[in-house]
Amino acid sequence: MIGKDEKKVEYLELIYDLIFVYVIGKNNSLLHNFDNGFVAPANFVAYALCTLAIIQIWNFTTFYINLFGRNSFRDHVFLCINMYLMYFIGESTRTDWTGYQTEYHIAWGLILINIGIQYMIELRNHKMDVWNRGMIKKMAATLFVEAAIVLISANFNPDASALASFVAIFTGIIMTFYGRVKSASQTIDFSHLTERAMLYVVFTFGEMIIGLSGYFAGDGSFELNTIYYSLMAFLIVVGLFLSYGTIYDHIIDREREDSGMLFMMIHIFIIFALNNITNSLEFMREEEVAILPKVLFIVLSIVGYYVFLLSTRLYAKRRCAINKAVMTRMLLLTAVFVAVMIVIRSVMAVNIFVSVVYVFLIYREVYIAGKKTSECES
Repeated sequence: MIGKDEKKVEYLELIYDLIFVYVIGKNNSLLHNFDNGFVAPANFVAYALCTLAIIQIWNFTTFYINLFGRNSFRDHVFLCINMYLMYFIGESTRTDWTGYQTEYHIAWGLILINIGIQYMIELRNHKMDVWNRGMIKKMAATLFVEAAIVLISANFNPDASALASFVAIFTGIIMTFYGRVKSASQTIDFSHLTERAMLYVVFTFGEMIIGLSGYFAGDGSFELNTIYYSLMAFLIVVGLFLSYGTIYDHIIDREREDSGMLFMMIHIFIIFALNNITNSLEFMREEEVAILPKVLFIVLSIVGYYVFLLSTRLYAKRRCAINKAVMTRMLLLTAVFVAVMIVIRSVMAVNIFVSVVYVFLIYREVYIAGKKTSECES
């Protein structure tokens, strides 16, 4: 990026991300309360909202650091305050969440206010910069409006609180999108944004790997059943990660000038899908979860992951983007995968094998596209 030094990911940013790994684990625990063969509806709603809320908090923080972070003492203080408040969010995330929603919402609202205050303080460094002042005010307004909705909903009854939380999250998304940076070359470091998004995805895969450990549980002997299912689950995780890594390393143009808003929003849903895959893999081993719901959950989670992952082709290197032929083959593979999974839903051993085959067939397409991209750029 001409006239601007590349922004490096700081150590404190990585430590900050680790608190999100803890909260992701707490969010996933919400789904382990079954009702009539699947997750209790209220817990699933709470899980979805909590997951989107913490990813959005990470997103807001990352954008501020990218735009105006200087690795200063002030930045460290504000980041540590938010890390401390995140513990209250984690502690309030539990299956009996209705008794802890006030604590959760107050901590959430204070985190948003914290980030908004950082933007307002930043105004003093842009007294003559009309463009940046306008953008700063829009971001601060977004954070304060969402914080107000969150804090107001702190003492609502559970149903109203869930609705208010949904409104808060999507108000933040909409206001962020319509107030997005129009002239990225002045402030946004797109390379830094892509690296931060990649690292969060890596941490999310880390949580998936931890969840996978349950497949290795046994009586100490090498049972074929344990070996088979653990190997299949491991291969699914590997295939998913390889697809993301190939797109990140070979297809996305990380040197382009862009506001990065849409890229980060896409990653909100990539990470959300990965969290769902983690839970769906755990459900595969749960006998108390009904067959059809668990199969639909893993199918929708994996397909959703690829839908959003492939949406990042909007940021592909212009001369070598994934073409329509590749997308058509992937769509056909997905249609076959969904159909086969539903037809053979009662045979879990075949079910998980089909998932592995699908994941690696998609990876094959991504790998070929990445190889062509590298050849095209060389």
